[in-house]
Amino acid sequence: MLSTRLGTIKGVHVRSHVRSDGRITGHIPVSPPTLADVAELAGVSRQTVSNAVNNPDLLRADTLERVRRAIEDLGYSPNRAARNLRTRTSSLIGMRFAPAQEGTANAAIDRFVHSLVEASEVAGYHVLLFPGDDLDPVRGYDDLLRSTAVDAFVVTDTWLGNPQAAWLTDQRAPFVAFGRPWDDPGATHPWVDVDGAAGIRLATEHLFDQGHTRIAWIGWRKDSPLGEDRRSGWSTTMHAHGLPTTGLASRVEDTVQSGAEAAAVLLDESAPTAFVCASDTLAMGVLHTLWIRQLAPGRDIAVVGFDDSQVAQVFPGGLTSVRQPLEQAAVEVVKALEALLTHQPVENPGVLLKPTLALRGSSVV
Repeated sequence: MLSTRLGTIKGVHVRSHVRSDGRITGHIPVSPPTLADVAELAGVSRQTVSNAVNNPDLLRADTLERVRRAIEDLGYSPNRAARNLRTRTSSLIGMRFAPAQEGTANAAIDRFVHSLVEASEVAGYHVLLFPGDDLDPVRGYDDLLRSTAVDAFVVTDTWLGNPQAAWLTDQRAPFVAFGRPWDDPGATHPWVDVDGAAGIRLATEHLFDQGHTRIAWIGWRKDSPLGEDRRSGWSTTMHAHGLPTTGLASRVEDTVQSGAEAAAVLLDESAPTAFVCASDTLAMGVLHTLWIRQLAPGRDIAVVGFDDSQVAQVFPGGLTSVRQPLEQAAVEVVKALEALLTHQPVENPGVLLKPTLALRGSSVV
C-alpha cells in the first residue's frame, strides 16, 4: 500500500510515495505547497492555518506547534500579495537615499542600509529606497504616502536640519529616525543614534595614553549639531586632562581638500602632535598633508578619524577610526518600526548607542 508525503528536496517541492514499510519509492516535483497542503499535513482546517500565520494568539499552543511544524516541513511561504490586499499593507519601509558626496570617504550610510535591509527582512519587511530632492525634501515622502506604497519610513538625515521628521509627524505617518531630533528636543517620535561625543572621547583618550598633549581637532562648521556634538567629546577630554585647546581647533567643510588645508594651517601655527577628526574624510585630508611634508602617520603625527570607512581599513598602515555600531542601530530601528506598525508602545523611544575605536597604524607607534 502506498501513501504520499509532501516535502522539499534541495529547495524543490516534491510529493513522495511512501510504502507501508516506510520506504520511499520516488519523488515527483510539484508546485510550491499551498495553505491547503499545510492544513492536510497538520490535520486542521484552512482557517486554522491562516490563524497560525496571521493571528497565532487565537490558537491553542499544541495546535499552533503542529501547524508550524507542517509549515516548516513543507517549506510553505504565505502569499504575501494576497495578505497585503487583505490587510491593506505593503510590508515596505521607505527610506530616502541621497547620492554619496564627491570628494569624501564617507560610506557609513551604505553599511547602515545593508544592515537595515537584513534586519527588515527578518521582521517580514522590505526596504524601498527612493531618491532625494534637495529643493523639495518632503516630495518623495508625500508621493509614497499618497499612493500608500509603504507602511512606514526611516529618516536618516536629521542632522542636516531637514523638515522630514516634523512633516511626517504632522501627517501622522509612522517613522523612526536614525539620528537625534537636533532641531526639536521635545519631539516624540522614536529615534536611534550613535553617541558621537563618546566616540571622540575614546579617540582623544587613546591619543593621550599614547603620550600626546597637543591634540588638534578638525571638525565641521558650527551650524552642524552633529559636528558640535563630536567636538564636545574632544574639548571635554582635553579639559579633563588640563590640556590646552586654544588655537588647536578648526571648523571646515567635510571634504578631503578642506581637511588637508586645515591640517597645514594647524601644523604651521600650533604644532600639534596628533589630530582627531570628525570624519574619515577630514582625516584623509590630514594624511594627504603629512604625505606632502614627508611626515609618517603614527610615528611623527598621530591621526584618528570617524566612521571606520573602507578607506580607513585599506590605507597603508591603516587609519585609526571611531566605528559606529550601524548593524545594531539597524536592528533597533526595525524594533521600533515593528512596535509602531503593530500599535504597540515603543520600548525605548530614544536609543543612544556606544561606538568603539578601531586601532591602526596612524595613531600607534
